[in-house]
Amino acid sequence: MPIFRYNLGPMDNNTYLIVDTVTQEAALVDPSFDSEAIWDEIQAQGYTLRYVLNTHAHFDHVVNNAYFVKKSGALLALHRNDLGLLHLLPSQAKMFGFHAEASPEPTLFLEAGQTLMLGETPIEVRFTPGHAPGHVTFLVEGVAIVGDCLFQGSIGRTDLPQSSFQTLMHSIKTQLLTLPDETPVYPGHGDTTTIGIERQTNPFLQELR
Repeated sequence: MPIFRYNLGPMDNNTYLIVDTVTQEAALVDPSFDSEAIWDEIQAQGYTLRYVLNTHAHFDHVVNNAYFVKKSGALLALHRNDLGLLHLLPSQAKMFGFHAEASPEPTLFLEAGQTLMLGETPIEVRFTPGHAPGHVTFLVEGVAIVGDCLFQGSIGRTDLPQSSFQTLMHSIKTQLLTLPDETPVYPGHGDTTTIGIERQTNPFLQELR
C-alpha cells in the first residue's frame, strides 16, 4: 500500500496519493495548488481515483477539489463541521491573494471512528479538531496523515477563525499521542516525522508527555 507525497505550491503543501495495489484504487488527500499534474500520473499508472479526501477545508488544502472531482467523478469527503469553511473557499483564497474555484459539495461526510475502504485497504478516520472545527486525521496501515494538526517540531495554527488551542491539544493528546511511537506522521506542510520523535522533542507537546 504505497502513499506518495507531493510537496507543492506557494504554501509548501503536501498532497498525498494512497494506492491500493490489489485493486489499483486510489485516494487523493488535500489536493493543493499545482497538484493537477498528479492526474496525469494517476492515468498513466492506470489507477482509479475513488476518493478525494480533505483533512480540513482551509483553502490551500481544498483548492483543487473541483479539478479532481470533475476529472474522475471521485467521492469528495469532508467532516461536516468544516462545510462552512468549504463554502468560503473563493473568499478564503482571495484574502491571501489567490484565486480558487468553488469546491463541489461533499458526497461523503466523514465521522470519528469511520472506516473507508479503498479497495482492500482500510482508512480509519480520527476526529482531530482545533486547527479547524472539522479537522480529521487519516490512519492508513500504520501511517497517520495528520493535515495541519501536528508538524515536525510544531503544531497547527490556532490564531485563525474557528480555531482553538485547547481543542487542538486535546485532539493531539487523545487521538495522536495514543498511537505507537513508531507511527509515521505525514503532515500537511513540511517534512514527515514520527509520533515518538514529536512526543520527545516537540516543544508544544512536553506538557502532554
